[in-house]
Amino acid sequence: MKLYRPTAVVAGVFFLLTEVGAIAGAMLYSPIRNVGDYITGGGPDGPVLLGLLLELLLVIAAVGTAVTLYPILKRQHEGLALAFVAARVLEAAVILVGTLSLLTIVSLRQQFVGTGDADPATLATIGSTLVALRDWTYLVGPNFALGAASLLLASLMYASRLVPRGIAVLGLVGGPLVSFSAIAVMLGLYGQFSTLGLLVALPVFAWELSLAAWLIAKGFRPASILAPPTAPVSTAAR
Repeated sequence: MKLYRPTAVVAGVFFLLTEVGAIAGAMLYSPIRNVGDYITGGGPDGPVLLGLLLELLLVIAAVGTAVTLYPILKRQHEGLALAFVAARVLEAAVILVGTLSLLTIVSLRQQFVGTGDADPATLATIGSTLVALRDWTYLVGPNFALGAASLLLASLMYASRLVPRGIAVLGLVGGPLVSFSAIAVMLGLYGQFSTLGLLVALPVFAWELSLAAWLIAKGFRPASILAPPTAPVSTAAR
C-alpha cells in the first residue's frame, strides 16, 4: 500500500488543480464575456490572461488525473480504465479549443484597440462568435465529457473499493446528472448558467473535491487490485 501512496497524492493534487483552474479561471476571465465592452475597450488584459492561464492548468490537470490513475485502474478493468483516459483527454481537448477562442479575442482587442482599421461592430460580431464557441465547448467538455469520465472513474472506484463507496456514489450520481444537464441545455430546456444548471453540477463538484481530499489525506484503501501479482509456481517446484 505504501508503494502507491505518492500516486494517490499526485492524483488528488491534480483533481484539486482542476477545480482551482475551472473556478478561479472563469472568475478572472469573466470580463471577456461582455464582448461589446471588452474587445473595443481598454482591457483589462492582465486578469483575463491569468484566468486563461489557469484554464490551461485545468487542461493539464485533467489529463494528469487520467494518466496518474490509469496504471492502477487497469488492474480492475483495463477497458473501462482506458475509456476513462479517453473521456478525460476529450474533455481537456475541448476545453483547450474554448480557451484558444478567448485568447483570440484578446489578440483582436490588442491588435485593433485605438485604431480605425476595423469596424467596432464587426469586431463585436467576431468576438460574440468566439464566445459562443467557448460556451459550446464548455457544454461538451467540462459538462458532458466530464460526466462520462466521472461515471467511468466512479464505477472503477466503487468496484475496487480504492476509496469509500460513499465517495464513489457521488460520482455515480453526479456524472450522469451533469451529462444529462448538458444535453438539456443544448435542447434549450434551461440556461447554461441558470440556478438549476448550477444545482445539478453540485454532486459532481462534491465528488471531485471529496475524492481529491481523500486521496491526499488517506491514499488508496487496501484492495485486492493493489496486491502484487502472485508468481506462478513452476512444475519443478511442485
